[in-house]
Amino acid sequence: MADVARRAGVSHQTVSRVLGDHPNVRDETRARVLHAIEDMGYRRNSSARALATRRTLSLGVVASNTTLYGPASTLFALEQAARAQGYLVSTVSLRELTVETVSEAMHRLSEGGVEGVIALAPQRSAVEALSEVRHPFPVVAVGTGSGVEIPSVNVDQGLGARLATSHLLAAGHRTVWHLAGPDNWQEAVDRADSWRSTLEEAGAEIPSPLRGDWSPLSGYRAGQELAGWVGRGLTAVFVANDQMALGVLWALREAGVRIPQDIAVVGFDDIPESEFFAPPLTTVRQDFAAVGKRGIALLLDLIEGRTPSGARQVIIEPQLLVRASTFPYAPQSGTAPG
Repeated sequence: MADVARRAGVSHQTVSRVLGDHPNVRDETRARVLHAIEDMGYRRNSSARALATRRTLSLGVVASNTTLYGPASTLFALEQAARAQGYLVSTVSLRELTVETVSEAMHRLSEGGVEGVIALAPQRSAVEALSEVRHPFPVVAVGTGSGVEIPSVNVDQGLGARLATSHLLAAGHRTVWHLAGPDNWQEAVDRADSWRSTLEEAGAEIPSPLRGDWSPLSGYRAGQELAGWVGRGLTAVFVANDQMALGVLWALREAGVRIPQDIAVVGFDDIPESEFFAPPLTTVRQDFAAVGKRGIALLLDLIEGRTPSGARQVIIEPQLLVRASTFPYAPQSGTAPG
């Protein structure tokens, strides 16, 4: 900083005021200092900045299940959005989010001087843990699904399931089967609840849902079961994520079932590979980039006092992408079991 002051012909204090964006600096002087900074390639020490401003420009992220597409994409989006705002990110990845693990993670991040924390909390137990753990900084949750009372940013899972189910009903299918995700994930519950209510509103029969664990293998096993119902009332299935849909497609092809001629399939997430499935998968796209940007924006609002500290929920709408795994369907005879 002293070298910059000498190059610009100003005092050390003046350089500090310019770096701190202090208003009491003449435009001409500010321009001269900034020009000197650019010429010298000066980068201010982050520790010194923290001491001077009492800001670390550091955020924390607490996450689990980051090998899955949704949490991994959300984590990447959050890190990108934080960097765009000039913040560093410290991530604590946990096997599971419980009161004990979340409390320990918050303590570690607090010791690291973070100004706020984003928590990826897709499981209901994770939301409960966040509600119980005390923390000295603002916290925003993402991926929690519906019904949370803490500040959060979520894609509207219910709307996504409604779009998928309504698309199949509008194509002429008498009902829609469902392969759900794990019942301890609130997003999976929201998708299943909306699928069911959409069928109820349409006066359609409600088949008993199958359940998987988000993996292609669980989708494959469910697909083997579904293949036995083709021709006996099953003509369409809404799968709770694209990885399980991949397994379903494979099992159906092995059984000689044609897609979409015999059965239409819709997934959820729009993973990059879904466009290249055989056939390309109709799916619901979640805008993870928007989740990241809105999540970081909400957290910074809380940190800087621009929004009340009470609960605030941000909802992002999903989008249905229609591809070759579905098509307008002429209903045939047959019913689905309840």
